[in-house]
Amino acid sequence: MIHEVKGDLVSGIFVGWDSSMILSCLEGIMGHLYADDSTAPQSCMAFIGDFRFFDGRPDKQLVQMLPLDAYMILIARKPEWFPLFEQQFGNRAARITRYAFRHDTGFDCARLMQIETGIDNRFELRKIDADLYEQCRQHDWSRDFVSLFGSYEAFRRLGIGVAALDGDRMVSGASSYVRYSDGIEIEVDTDPAMRRHGLAAACAARLIRLCLNRGLTPRWDAHTAISATLAEKLGFLMSGPYTAFEINAEECKKQEDAACGTDNH
Repeated sequence: MIHEVKGDLVSGIFVGWDSSMILSCLEGIMGHLYADDSTAPQSCMAFIGDFRFFDGRPDKQLVQMLPLDAYMILIARKPEWFPLFEQQFGNRAARITRYAFRHDTGFDCARLMQIETGIDNRFELRKIDADLYEQCRQHDWSRDFVSLFGSYEAFRRLGIGVAALDGDRMVSGASSYVRYSDGIEIEVDTDPAMRRHGLAAACAARLIRLCLNRGLTPRWDAHTAISATLAEKLGFLMSGPYTAFEINAEECKKQEDAACGTDNH
């Protein structure tokens, strides 16, 4: 039987796994934890946003509790979990490579300033306030800047973000996907029509400096090689690639394209 549990019960299972998202779950700030036992767990899943982190003894029930039709990214420290993912999701599961980065980066603030100021002066960088929070919620590309906070009040208290504006319209941004006690996990994206202007890099550079000024640690975990290249440009130091499983990515992409009338040929 699967139980929702508190972080103090399962912190030993995740010990040594350096992830801001797992830390947030363990600290009870965001997300949920599920384990195979309510008193002496041997297996655990951290559930936060689109991510599911598995550790401890591989347990089929933990994997089987996941919905078959949702988009998710499954990550396990032990490869013994991988067959359970493939058994549960079949061709809905695609093995992908993600890129982990160290959290103890020493940033070059002068270099970050150069990146911030290197964009066209038609664009303005601004902290995400109440108005921009609402703009974030209106578009698929920007929704994850604020989606895990639930309200602007929660974002104002725990989150931090920077948007690039073209006039009054937000066209790019970098924000806290997740908050834990000592830092954030960075989320970056740009309106697809406004890419290749250096806006994501500029927003991320400003966000990193804001974090450092507040005594927060900015963290980065890259979904693609392009994201990893951007992280290195900003000064993050890579720990290395790792295997993850992306669930229902193709089906969700088809649904988005149908809704938007997009032709990807």
